[in-house]
Amino acid sequence: MASTTRTTSPAPFRSTAEIPGRTAAPLPSAGDTVTGRIPLQRPAPSVPGDRFRPSAFAGEAVPFRVTAFREGHDSIGVHLRLFSPDGRESLHRLTPLNDGFDRWSVLIAPLAEGVWRFRYEAFGDDFATWQHAAAIKIAAGVDVALMREAGALLLARAAADKTRPAAERRLLEKAAARLRDAAADAVDALAVVRDADLARIFADRPLQSLVTVGDEHELLVERERAGVGAWYEFFPRSEGAERLADGTVRSGTFVTARDRLPAVAAMGFDVLYLPPIHPIGRTHRKGPNNTLTAGPDDPGSPWAIGGPEGGHDTVHPDLGTLDDFRGFLAAASDAGLEIALDLALQASPDHPWVAEHPEWFTTLPDGSIAYAENPPKKYQDIYPVNFDNDPAGIRAEVLRVVRHWIAQGVRIFRVDNPHTKPLQFWEWLIATIADETPGVVFLAEAFTRPAPMQGLAMVGFQQSYSYFTWRNTKEELEEFLTSVAHDTADFMRPNLFVNTPDILTEYLQYGGRPAYKIRAAIAATAGASYGVYAGYELVENVARPGSEENIDNEKYEYKFRDWEGAEARGESLAPFLTRLNEIRRAHPALRQLRNLSFHWSDDDAIVVFSKHLPAALTADGVADTILVVVNVDPHSARETTVHLDTSVWGVAPGDEYEVEDLLTGSVWTWNDHNYVRLDAFVEPVHILHVKERR
Repeated sequence: MASTTRTTSPAPFRSTAEIPGRTAAPLPSAGDTVTGRIPLQRPAPSVPGDRFRPSAFAGEAVPFRVTAFREGHDSIGVHLRLFSPDGRESLHRLTPLNDGFDRWSVLIAPLAEGVWRFRYEAFGDDFATWQHAAAIKIAAGVDVALMREAGALLLARAAADKTRPAAERRLLEKAAARLRDAAADAVDALAVVRDADLARIFADRPLQSLVTVGDEHELLVERERAGVGAWYEFFPRSEGAERLADGTVRSGTFVTARDRLPAVAAMGFDVLYLPPIHPIGRTHRKGPNNTLTAGPDDPGSPWAIGGPEGGHDTVHPDLGTLDDFRGFLAAASDAGLEIALDLALQASPDHPWVAEHPEWFTTLPDGSIAYAENPPKKYQDIYPVNFDNDPAGIRAEVLRVVRHWIAQGVRIFRVDNPHTKPLQFWEWLIATIADETPGVVFLAEAFTRPAPMQGLAMVGFQQSYSYFTWRNTKEELEEFLTSVAHDTADFMRPNLFVNTPDILTEYLQYGGRPAYKIRAAIAATAGASYGVYAGYELVENVARPGSEENIDNEKYEYKFRDWEGAEARGESLAPFLTRLNEIRRAHPALRQLRNLSFHWSDDDAIVVFSKHLPAALTADGVADTILVVVNVDPHSARETTVHLDTSVWGVAPGDEYEVEDLLTGSVWTWNDHNYVRLDAFVEPVHILHVKERR
């Protein structure tokens, strides 16, 4: 029998149900059927179709689940056998969910990055089967002698196992003797049946029969930033830009943009995302508000990449040099920020690719090259790449470009419109980069249909933009967030961006400051990763007429913002964002995705959810529970009763506990039914820490 590997080094995981030092069950011989003696079905984590690996990030609380059952009424048990990337083996006992679907589960937080292997093992639990029958029959006076002898035989069998500790074997022998003692009555026998020490012994090392071993599966565990982070987006050209006396604008540079880094870091953000930093084409350059005519000093859209100065491997000369960019990266790192660089595989008509590789684009019957369109939007300044004309050449060039920026120190790429490129291309590129440089993160900006959005995640994108931006009502939020936290979490990690340069929803346009607080609070607490685009803290909510994007859009011009003045006047949401990020850093439950549970309220605008992380899965061994109650109607004050399933965090129904509002400092005593009043114009959200009862 193979034994579980034990080392003196720290375990590469945290588990709610590890069985230390237990021996492996013997593997059964191969049978003639697909179904094992005890069926094991729907193993998770998994990806639909089993074509790709499921994934997690280091420290993520992953529910390992499987369906297991047997005929009749005899009890079964299920183990998870887990192999870390360095080969260490561990055994974990699953508990039944008792959901009517024969699902079994255990929570494990893998800490080591790499490929983990796992399999499920089911077995007949002989002691539990006897214990259940004996408790009923002995109490009823039915087959008492038979039940006592059957139990004594089981206990003797266990006591004969010389791998069990001596003290444990003596306890088992003593219990068997009590069952066989003629002087012992039914009360004595039931005491053995219900003995907590015996239950613990057989929970740790059950008496197994009919052992069935499932297939082996894999789980890819990536670095924490692949699944956790607070993102902030700004345009370097606007940071430090100056309007000169003659009315022209001097662009901000990587040197001037460094001055904004401390403020972004002070707000508690982890990742700073930069739109494309490359030269911008002149042909068909867009003017302010996406007009077709640009003035001589209009900077154009950064996504119209390429000009005489170079293409995707070049820094726009207005921003500085490659050395300046490396200096900016270093300054960001010193401030505690990672830089995410935009990867937009498209070209302006002036890009070197157009002259050197015209076959990389689509030529129309009139001889012109097709420009990009997303009706009703038209991008005359951008040529999309046709990946079918020279796939080998395009692959080689994109790989060269990505390697170039990795060599400068970039480890995160936000990919523009990846759903407009072949899925197999991304599968190849991400796998190639992962083999060369583990830890590189790709975020898919794909506001598209579910199948391609999920497909991008399956082939390797560590994060994905999502439909969160357009989910605003209680019903919409509950449906959407439940889906991303549970239905697709084995392979797709949403980054809940609240706005982008392209997206200013009606909710934000007409909801004012309360809407901005509501959306940020939900994104920061419901998601492990979320993001904001610069100007959000200033409540920039005026849209270009007839559109869902800001007027005077920064994509086409420089923006001049008075960050310090807005804060001094009390107009900025920077303190609110700072507090949200402080709360996220202090509470590990909020840096998880799959632990989201919705509760109930009597009001159709009050959303209630919790995030709980058991003590066994936290770094300090202290359980962490956060309750969020939010009024999603930014135009009202609401009063209602919220109804909580307190068993989610281990509190019995009706029991009282203390909660502290982490935004206001207020402390209340709550139970499972509580009155709340949330005024959107004062404070539209409670973020409540459930204090541990001593």
